Amino acid sequence: MNLPPSVRKDVALRLLESLEVADDDAVHEAWTVEIGSRIDDFFSGKIQTIPHAEVMAKLAEDRAARHATRQQT
Repeated sequence: MNLPPSVRKDVALRLLESLEVADDDAVHEAWTVEIGSRIDDFFSGKIQTIPHAEVMAKLAEDRAARHATRQQT
């Protein structure tokens, strides 16, 4: 607390940056595990994919329904 405010600010920012890096590592590890799990589920047949055209058609249908609902109000 005896440091000038500008130096304290720099120290605080560096401390926050060090936490963000640690958080980034934890997030990266969690995503790596999740992606591995999803790949395993796919190859084991536990999950099935949906064709791109089907997904896009469903999104367009949902968007049109939302738009129609907005037009009614």
